[in-house]
Amino acid sequence: MKRIVLTGGGTAGHVTPHLALLPHLLESGYDVVYIGSHNGIEKDMMALPGVTYYSVNTGKLRRYADAKNLTDPFRVLGGAVSSYKLIRKLKPSVCFSKGGFVSVPVVFGAWLNRVPVLCHESDLTPGLANRIAARFAKKVATTFPECASMLGKKGVLTGTPLRPALFQGTREKGLAMAGFSGEKPVLLMMGGSSGAQSVNAVLREALPRLTKELDVLHLCGRGNLAPELNGTPGYWQAEFLSGDLADALACADMVLSRAGANALCEFQALGLPMLLVPYPKGAGRGDQILNAHSYEQRGLAHVLYQENLTADTLVSAIHRLRGDLPRMRAALKAAPPADGTQAVLDLIESIQ
Repeated sequence: MKRIVLTGGGTAGHVTPHLALLPHLLESGYDVVYIGSHNGIEKDMMALPGVTYYSVNTGKLRRYADAKNLTDPFRVLGGAVSSYKLIRKLKPSVCFSKGGFVSVPVVFGAWLNRVPVLCHESDLTPGLANRIAARFAKKVATTFPECASMLGKKGVLTGTPLRPALFQGTREKGLAMAGFSGEKPVLLMMGGSSGAQSVNAVLREALPRLTKELDVLHLCGRGNLAPELNGTPGYWQAEFLSGDLADALACADMVLSRAGANALCEFQALGLPMLLVPYPKGAGRGDQILNAHSYEQRGLAHVLYQENLTADTLVSAIHRLRGDLPRMRAALKAAPPADGTQAVLDLIESIQ
């Protein structure tokens, strides 16, 4: 029996691509093992039939001063020793890493056991964990062409593995869920599971103007509902959607979003024109700004930077987006495939 070790964690974005690959791996006869952290989000997300989960110690990799920088390298080293012993026992055929700090000791342990490693990088520039892991990988699959070029011979443009369920929604169910008639275009706002508070606030301020011409389906994130707006004509809100997300996406004519790489791939694969408000550089390593700029340069999105975000600029940006919908839909259709599921599966097979 073939065995594959999957790893990655810290955020949902480092785990969800595994969910897209999992049914294909199981169907192909792989024994699937996931190595993650003791208490990370990946432990809950990968508690699935057909997956055996093991945990190892890990430490966070930081670019800033912190007292834990003195102890976490020893945790990473301990995790590498544990990973080496575990992988030596499991004898997998291949290791697939989605990144995040938990992946570093696992990738190193696989390399020490001469197990071929495939990494995947979603953002335009590799994160610190993937920059380290790439040294021990045979190939690095990427979402952005710029990232593949940066990585030289190891970089392969594949897109991101996407869950099949995303493509199974219907416009009719989405409209019915939100109580929309379908007579007006639908703007879907997505801010991630924790929401995007600044964008939420500006969108709600602009609602009286937006709902004159649009219906607004607002996924605002956990704890960010505005009960006083329930029942507002042309507006429907929810913290987040799980099973119904595909229907929400299917009924949308355009999307307002942050610029996380996995979300961008999903919108691109669904042919959804985008207005992106990336997280400002102070809120992260600046990867969302680079992601958004790349999509804008390729004609796949419009960008409104947060420092320029007001109710007035948002209304103007959405108006410009509506005027550009035909051209943008054509650009999205002509772009390289965003769903990298099969391309990543092919790489997993080829490096063994």
